[in-house]
Amino acid sequence: MAKLTIDDLKRIKEQTIKSTALRQGDARVKVTVHMGTCGIASGARDVMNVLMQEMAEADRQDIRVVTAGCMGMCSSEPNVTVEVLDSEPIVYQHMDANRMRQVFRRHALLGEVQTDFALGKM
Repeated sequence: MAKLTIDDLKRIKEQTIKSTALRQGDARVKVTVHMGTCGIASGARDVMNVLMQEMAEADRQDIRVVTAGCMGMCSSEPNVTVEVLDSEPIVYQHMDANRMRQVFRRHALLGEVQTDFALGKM
């Protein structure tokens, strides 16, 4: 294995800070992908993959992405909850790649609740 340079270490540090900022720290928006067994079976992994792609493209440090277990509403999976600072959390149902892109771009980035597939407020 080649020796690491100072530049290599700096790059690793920046990548680590960026990836842990998604789970910790101050955030204006928190997006939770519910990934219980029923959610995963319904496509929550694909939803999470698209969300991570959107996060990488947006390069925002004020949005936190987390996972959670089942909400107990298996018939509406995959579910995603979006919490914007000083607003009520919104649960979205029957999420897929296209819906996740729309929710991220319109709700997480612009604050526009997507009522067409919102399950309700928490």
